[in-house]
Amino acid sequence: MFKTIGVLAHVDAGKTTFAEQLLFHTNSIKQRGRVDHKNSFLDSHDIEKQRGITVFADQAMMNFNHSQYYLIDTPGHVDFSPEMERAIQIMDYAIIIISAVEGIEGHTETVWQLLRKHHVPTFFFINKSDRVGADIQNVMEEIKLNLTTEIFDLTDTFKHGEMKEELVEFIAERDETLLERYMEKGYDKDFWLQKMKQMIQDGLIFPCSSGSALQDTGVLEFLEKLDDLTSTDYKRDEPFAGRVYKIRHDEKGTRITFIKALSGQLKVRDEISYGTETVEKVTSIRVYNGNKFSIVDEVSAGELFAVTGLTQTKVGDGLGALQEQSSFEMVPTLKSKVVFEKNMNMKEAVRIFNMLNDEDPSLNVIWDETLQQIHIHVMGIIQLEVLQQIAMDRFQLNIEFEEPEILYKETIEDTVIGYGHFEPLGHYAEVHLRIESGGRNSGVIFESTCHTDHLTVGLQNLVQHHVFEREHNGILTGSPLTDVKVTLLTGRAHNKHTSGGDFREATFRAIRQGLEKAKNRLLEPYYYFKIKVDTDQMGRVLSDIQQANGSFEPPLTDGNKTTVIGRVPVSTFMNYSSQLAAFTGGKGALTVMFDGYDQCHNETEVIQKLNYNKNADSQYTSSSIFCSKGQGYTVSWEDAEKEMHC
Repeated sequence: MFKTIGVLAHVDAGKTTFAEQLLFHTNSIKQRGRVDHKNSFLDSHDIEKQRGITVFADQAMMNFNHSQYYLIDTPGHVDFSPEMERAIQIMDYAIIIISAVEGIEGHTETVWQLLRKHHVPTFFFINKSDRVGADIQNVMEEIKLNLTTEIFDLTDTFKHGEMKEELVEFIAERDETLLERYMEKGYDKDFWLQKMKQMIQDGLIFPCSSGSALQDTGVLEFLEKLDDLTSTDYKRDEPFAGRVYKIRHDEKGTRITFIKALSGQLKVRDEISYGTETVEKVTSIRVYNGNKFSIVDEVSAGELFAVTGLTQTKVGDGLGALQEQSSFEMVPTLKSKVVFEKNMNMKEAVRIFNMLNDEDPSLNVIWDETLQQIHIHVMGIIQLEVLQQIAMDRFQLNIEFEEPEILYKETIEDTVIGYGHFEPLGHYAEVHLRIESGGRNSGVIFESTCHTDHLTVGLQNLVQHHVFEREHNGILTGSPLTDVKVTLLTGRAHNKHTSGGDFREATFRAIRQGLEKAKNRLLEPYYYFKIKVDTDQMGRVLSDIQQANGSFEPPLTDGNKTTVIGRVPVSTFMNYSSQLAAFTGGKGALTVMFDGYDQCHNETEVIQKLNYNKNADSQYTSSSIFCSKGQGYTVSWEDAEKEMHC
């Protein structure tokens, strides 16, 4: 049986040390490494050894009883949470490590929310029980208060498939049919075990154990219970389906696509379909264990592996029988410009950053050819430091980054019709688009009400393709357009003169011309926050939130602690953790998660600061081009509507 198990935690909870113990107990490694000794099996990259943190979600293989496990050690630092989320999507089960001393920390709640979003069954391991100040019972209560009440302690209640009465009753109380059976027939080991496994798999209950990974206390016992309580059922006899969860490039530049097989089998030289029409042949199959791999001829459902030969795959792609694309919650809210040495070959720099973008699509690398600049999206300062080191270590590319800035977006508040016409000599296309305000955080939505007498289905699809081909700059700050519905109303082509790029030009101009007439608004990213402090410090916290232009719900007090939750702009709150730590003596707890975009609290100030000149943006023009007497001429957006042919 193949099982993919992820280990997740807030940074410094002991996650990598715990993973080392699992590998040691299954004879997968001969000696246990340690993060502080820079010799752990899974933190094998130089950058991880130097910094003492996990940056990449790497995998190891281990066998225990009758199962083959793929163990994924994920980053615990918030700056690398997109890497963590990409790994979550292919986990069968997850283990959240929580320190018995620090308890639930900010990133722990982020991990928990992501696991629930992706429906991953979850175990808890309360670590560092040997440390001074460890309080396992208190952490259990924190889990019940902050994460889930459906948690139970495995330590003394479950062993070799046998349950103690308190565990039997815990399970029975959560299933009416089971409770009736218990009252009538009592406890039946096999039936109860099967029921318990199913409830864990369905995310109804969450097992917990405790111990010390560093001292190797409770880890083997946890593994035995994990093995008893987990199962998978992958179908080898169905058509091949898989999910891309990672892209890497080896030292020769070969593109490697990491895949989890969800059904069927795959052999070398087989063809894989993905995206809309792409079909490519697998040239080799690799099975990775740490940073080493072996070549195999065939893999089957449930296995993690990597292939060469696929040139256009993206992280999250469904392959074969699975064509659905994954969506991700962890979205960067900052952007930064890359600073190069003066003699840098920009063509080579763009190639390198495109490779990095393949590996981490959250970077959203943007190349501005006019200004000869590269911009990237990032989670925070630590990520920039790591990227700088990666660029030097892997590519001998000496770079720096400008101070990160907030990543704004733009939308409209009303409904307009945008007109675009592109008719230089020998070309012809016209597009009419209705652009209207969409729901908040809905992105860009497209539909067509155009009659096929006006534009063929193929040309309508071409307009749709161009709407989604790139982000469209708004006219306030040049930030990406979002939260709009774009409807194709009508258009016109010419049998002789219309060619491929004409509808691209007409579509872009129609969007921009519509924005010129609309009521445009600036959006900024928001955090959902949760702050827990001593009750006598809550007054200061509420004052800080108000000064940061945030909003909050009525605070909840439990004993001498008070918790408040709410929303606040990222721009005013991104550095608040250090302030909170300062005035609470490090005892205040702050959790923040990206909570979408909303109206910018200081719109006028930001627009003035960014000083975007909409008329100087050569990539985004609102004018149209018409033709008269064999010569093309430009019509400004104010007059374009009167000249349209439809």
